[in-house]
Amino acid sequence: MKFLAVDNVFGPIQAPDALTKFGTVENGGIGVFLNVILKMMIVGAGIFALFNFVLAGYAFLSAGDDPKKIEGAWAKIWQTALGLTVAAGAFVLAGIFGYLIFHDWNAIINPSIVTP
Repeated sequence: MKFLAVDNVFGPIQAPDALTKFGTVENGGIGVFLNVILKMMIVGAGIFALFNFVLAGYAFLSAGDDPKKIEGAWAKIWQTALGLTVAAGAFVLAGIFGYLIFHDWNAIINPSIVTP
């Protein structure tokens, strides 16, 4: 006697319509979805940096002769430039490591699942 002999309790599960444009798991849909999320984060970092540069420039212009305010504005400008460098450098390093490991510059940036 089988106590709970159920093969599939939930039945077939379909992906939501909003996610079907990325493809299925078998043809690399998860990689495409994560790639879109990563690119949106980089664009968000660029927009955030733009606003940070504008605010830091305004703080620099309105500082007058106060050395502490000028120093704070320069620190904000420097930190924003460093953040943009890290965001752009991540793509450069991903390309270099992708070429060194997989012999493809785009292997890490645009991953694909290879099925036999």
